[in-house]
Amino acid sequence: MSKTIAGFSKLSKSKKIDWIANTYFANAENTKAVLKQYWNDNEKLQQLHDEFIENTISNYYLPLGVAPNFLINETLYAIPMAIEESSVVAAASKAAKFWLDRGGFKTTVISTTKIGQVHFMFHGDYENLKSFFDTVKQKLITEAKPLTKNMEARGGGILDIELRDKTADIEGYYQLHASFETLDAMGANFINSCLEQFAKTFKNEALLFSGFCEEEKHLEIVMSILSNYVPECLVRAEVSCKVEDLSENKAISGKAFAEKFVRAVNIAEVEPYRAVTHNKGIMNGIDAVVLATGNDFRAVEAGVHAYASRNGKYSSLSHSKIENGIFTFWMEIPLALGTVGGLTGLHPLVKLALELLHKPSAKELMSIVAVAGLAQNFAALRSLTTTGIQKGHMKMHLMNILNQFEANDAEKVILVEHFANNPVSHSAVVNAINNLRKE
Repeated sequence: MSKTIAGFSKLSKSKKIDWIANTYFANAENTKAVLKQYWNDNEKLQQLHDEFIENTISNYYLPLGVAPNFLINETLYAIPMAIEESSVVAAASKAAKFWLDRGGFKTTVISTTKIGQVHFMFHGDYENLKSFFDTVKQKLITEAKPLTKNMEARGGGILDIELRDKTADIEGYYQLHASFETLDAMGANFINSCLEQFAKTFKNEALLFSGFCEEEKHLEIVMSILSNYVPECLVRAEVSCKVEDLSENKAISGKAFAEKFVRAVNIAEVEPYRAVTHNKGIMNGIDAVVLATGNDFRAVEAGVHAYASRNGKYSSLSHSKIENGIFTFWMEIPLALGTVGGLTGLHPLVKLALELLHKPSAKELMSIVAVAGLAQNFAALRSLTTTGIQKGHMKMHLMNILNQFEANDAEKVILVEHFANNPVSHSAVVNAINNLRKE
């Protein structure tokens, strides 16, 4: 049977599901039942979700958890986290509790500048182009005023526009490199609208510029788009305490723990194979909060990993040191986030998550998200350098394995108690379930 279809987007939701179920699945009725069991009973709420994207057929659920006891700049937070991976919320919560008694987390928003670019081709004299740009720059800003008026009234808007010569990379390639302040909005639509207006004005004015020859007047606009690389939209998060205060038990002294921890971070700073996994752990915390608050975790991921490579080699996002008896662990990370616009005013759980966080500004949310990432990294490194990562992770993963084998409530109680004092592995759990069921 052919798997192509014309006019799929014009079909009703039920017709889309019928076609998918009948075309791709052996048991069409079971497929329909699985899809429909995730629909919301509230028709208005379901319609809202259906209209977030295109060609919707169901809702895809992720668990929404909460990590409490985060003291950030002397304010206490319970942080919402949407994530499917076991042990992440538990690890963040444990790190939050650890630092709660040691002064909490401190953050500083270094900058909130965001970037957009108009990419264009010009094959004439650079000095003529530079002269044209100097002449037209103010008009670019002026003709975007209808778009920027409201943002400017709130204190944001266009910060600057630069002409950048990229001909060393591609012949004839130049940019209008623009910087923006978008306040509590992530600002993608605002920036893109401004850029498209810049491009229109730039191209029209080029046709009228007397300093260009006829060929130079016909420059080519390739595209106008914001950048998700925001190295000037930075927040710093850190924790620190006396080395001796790091000790939680007699198994390892605070000094020994601090030294081993710093060495682990140093390895991630110089070894890309380790740095990728190290930073993935940071993003476990960051993505979970970004997703819970209705922001674009894919944009954040792309920008963060580019930032980790900014010096020509992929490296750790976090850093640590011991100086004058003080242990310090910190991270500077680029985060372009919003608390207005997009899903923040539409998705009921996003609105709930933002209220849980005391209805933060974009700057405050940057701090909260960065702290979640740093806490996650601290928890992972503490496990790696002491008990090993699998001991805690597999205990959190135990319930997933039990559910996989459809353990009932009575079996879960027995097996959770059993593995409280025994190593957890997939094979060990399978054996324990089989033995229990033989009794």
